[in-house]
Amino acid sequence: MELTYLIGAGIAVVAGLGAGIGIGIATGKTAEAISRQPEASGKIQTVFFLGIALAEATAIYGFVVSILLIVR
Repeated sequence: MELTYLIGAGIAVVAGLGAGIGIGIATGKTAEAISRQPEASGKIQTVFFLGIALAEATAIYGFVVSILLIVR
């Protein structure tokens, strides 16, 4: 197996790091927003879950690309 595929797979996995950091920041900001305006918690949580889903999808795409590069 060529080394370039393995390096590409490693770089693709780094997408998971960005997603983890983004989800952590979003969770903190959501907790802040709910503590400031508890009456708007339903709307805040809806947007929060949508953002988490998009960030997690990015991490999954990076994982799939890395698996495809390793299997190749």
